[in-house]
Amino acid sequence: MRQSFDVELAGLQQNIMRMGALVERMLDIAVESLKRKDSLMAQEVIRIEEEVDNMERDIEQKCLQLIATQQPMAKDLRRIAAGFKIITDLERMGDYCEDIAKTTLRLEGQPLIKPLIDIPNMSAIAKKMVHNALESYVNEDIDQAEALSKEDDTVDMIYAQIIRELLTYMLEDPRTISQATSLMFVGRYVERIADHATNIGERVIYMTTGETRNLND
Repeated sequence: MRQSFDVELAGLQQNIMRMGALVERMLDIAVESLKRKDSLMAQEVIRIEEEVDNMERDIEQKCLQLIATQQPMAKDLRRIAAGFKIITDLERMGDYCEDIAKTTLRLEGQPLIKPLIDIPNMSAIAKKMVHNALESYVNEDIDQAEALSKEDDTVDMIYAQIIRELLTYMLEDPRTISQATSLMFVGRYVERIADHATNIGERVIYMTTGETRNLND
């Protein structure tokens, strides 16, 4: 019975990793669509988001099934509960990627007020955080989970820099206000994706140790 449970738990983790890989792909395509002003890429993100939503429902059902049929205790229950919460974080990340893609569609036909440099840089860090967070979940790696906090600080610093720069554009030329505001929101979406990655790190720490930690401070 234990062997069967371990196999099912490994399958659950693999499905969560596949969901996470889709979210990472969404983030790449969404930011690239904005950088290139490519509406087809933006539409692809919106399509993938539906797939992510479906995966969340399927994995949620699997979590409930494991709890009902295996009646896990202690750490095993925390593993499943962590998976339950992680897919919620991943689904929200997918929503933010979709929001970035929708920004691309709204800005269609408008030249960008500045080349996108900081947003792609911040996105690359956030993507790495998502990947590392999920690896820490599968490997139960507390050190890797805790390291997410410093990466999140870096994302926050870049986001603050983006806000300052865009405010300067807005003050110097009121015609940039609309697009600059949209780009601020994009920065915020990426910043929130990083926050959700640290949430996953917190789940990992609780799953492994039973200790509640806040990595977003």
